[in-house]
Amino acid sequence: MKKLLILILILSCCGSIFSQTIQDEKTAIKHTIQLYFDGMMERDGSKLDAAFDPSARLIGYRGENFKVTPYEEWASGVAKGEKRDPSLFDNRLLEIEIKGYTALAKTELFWPGVYYYDYLTLIKIDGQWKIVHKTWYEEKR
Repeated sequence: MKKLLILILILSCCGSIFSQTIQDEKTAIKHTIQLYFDGMMERDGSKLDAAFDPSARLIGYRGENFKVTPYEEWASGVAKGEKRDPSLFDNRLLEIEIKGYTALAKTELFWPGVYYYDYLTLIKIDGQWKIVHKTWYEEKR
């Protein structure tokens, strides 16, 4: 009986430790996604660099044209110009799924004239969550 109680105690502690670890990872991923959002809104290349791995690719359709864009090319274009007015934009993180050192995040970005739906693949690299792939869908409104 005593061994059973000890086993139950150990398992319950492990469950809460595992749960806390998942929460910690989700918090770190949310931070990475926020850097992505802030980098686009502020046109801040350093925030984008903190969110993305340099080898990342961005894939989707621009109108009827299928586009595969290397991260560096995309980021250099996003970082140009004046900061965007945040009152005109609504960027949302909807969902995070984690499996080991990989994660998938689903986002919605409601921008003037267009909605973007992003599916972001993240990998934990050297202790940091980085976006390594972005697939997007755009919907004109």
